[in-house]
Amino acid sequence: QVQLVESGGGLVQAGGSLRLSCAASGRTFGSYYMGWFRQAPGKEREFVAAISRGGSSTNYADSVKGRFTISRDNAKNTMYLQMNSLKPEDTAIYYCAAGVSIGMFPSDSARYAYWGQGTQVTVSS
Repeated sequence: QVQLVESGGGLVQAGGSLRLSCAASGRTFGSYYMGWFRQAPGKEREFVAAISRGGSSTNYADSVKGRFTISRDNAKNTMYLQMNSLKPEDTAIYYCAAGVSIGMFPSDSARYAYWGQGTQVTVSS
C-alpha cells in the first residue's frame, strides 16, 4: 500500500506557472505507475498526465500537451507536475494517483488503486 500527499496548489494568474508535488510513503515508490488527474466543479474527473515506473515513458491529455510536464524522482519518492502557461480552464482540484496494473491504459482512472486528497489550483483571468 502507498499513501499519497499532494502539495503546491494555489491561486495564479492566467499565463503563470505552478509546480505540484506528490509525496509517497509506504511500499516502494518505484514499483508504481503514477498519474495526475483533475476535477473541475460540476465536471467529471479527467486525466492530465501519467509517467511510467522508471520515468522513461509519459502520456499527456491533449489539453495540456506542450504546457505541462510530468516527472518523478524515485530516490525522493516524489512525483511532480510542472504547469506553465496556465489557463482559467485549468482550474480544478488536482489529484495524484498510483497504480500497479496500468497496462496500455494510463489515462483510465479505474486502473489506479491509490489516490491523494487533492490540491486546489485556481487560475484567474
